[in-house]
Amino acid sequence: MTAKTREDKLAEVPLFQGLSHKQLREISGLMTEVNLKAGKVLTREGSLGQEFIVVLDGEIEISHGGKPVATRGAGTYVGEIALLDNRPRTATVTAKTDVVAEVLDRREFTAMLEKSPDICNQIMATMAQRLAELEDADS
Repeated sequence: MTAKTREDKLAEVPLFQGLSHKQLREISGLMTEVNLKAGKVLTREGSLGQEFIVVLDGEIEISHGGKPVATRGAGTYVGEIALLDNRPRTATVTAKTDVVAEVLDRREFTAMLEKSPDICNQIMATMAQRLAELEDADS
C-alpha cells in the first residue's frame, strides 16, 4: 500500500473536493504541514489573525468567551474570518488531541483563493455560518 500524497490528503477535505489534481498540487505547494500536540493553542480569541489552518488529522476545540462552542475533526478549517475580514480572531482554537494540519499565511491564503474561486465561495458560506454560531453562543 502506498502512502498518501499531500494532494491525496487535501482531496479528502470537503473544502477541496472536486478540484483537479493540478489545483490540489498548486494549493499543496503553498501550504506548510505542522504537527501539534494536544493542548496547543492554534488561535487565540482577540489576537491578530495571520494563518489559515486545515486540520488533516485529530480534533480541535473552538471556544468563544471562554466557553466551548464546538469540537471539530479532520477536514475542518479555521482562521478564515480573521483573514477575510481583517479582524481579530473570533475564537480560541485548541488541539484537543494531537493534530496534523496544513497552514497558509495571509499571502498564501490569498493566492489559494485566486487559484480557485470556488473555494472562496465555500469559505464565505462557512464564515457566515460560523459568525451566526458565535452570535448564538453570546445569546
